Amino acid sequence: MSAHFEVIQQRASQSIGLAQPYFVSTVKPSPNTELWVLGDLESLDSVLKDNQPIEGIEHVQLAMPVGGEDMARDFYSGLLGIPEVQKPRELAERGGVWFESNEVKVHLGVDPEFRPARKAHPGFLVRNLRKLVDSLREAGVQVSEEPLPGYYRVYAFDRFGNRLELMEPDS
Repeated sequence: MSAHFEVIQQRASQSIGLAQPYFVSTVKPSPNTELWVLGDLESLDSVLKDNQPIEGIEHVQLAMPVGGEDMARDFYSGLLGIPEVQKPRELAERGGVWFESNEVKVHLGVDPEFRPARKAHPGFLVRNLRKLVDSLREAGVQVSEEPLPGYYRVYAFDRFGNRLELMEPDS
């Protein structure tokens, strides 16, 4: 930020009585126009929330082949430890199986033309990932370690070939 801009920022915020801390931003409504916008951080937070309606991820859906429910149970409940929950009656007739805990929801839906997701994937935060990796490998699951600063991270493939990212923050 230029010294000239800092002086204008300070004078403008004082003249309009902005509480500290405040933000200054530039907006270009057209290629030849630049506006400087000043405001307090509480207002900025409100503007950002109003412009970002997505609050989180309710669940992740992965595809599986017809008749794969028992294989899904073995992997997602048996190996990953995510409890199975009953699907709503209206959806149960479609097949598939849901796994949910307070922290994560993974729904597997039947796709008659199933192809595994080899690139797209959910990323799960995991406690005791090294222990889980050992269990997955003992069960014959393909696991590959992929370094990422700040994390111990691996990719694994479920029984259908869907890619999963498993991550544990460095301690």
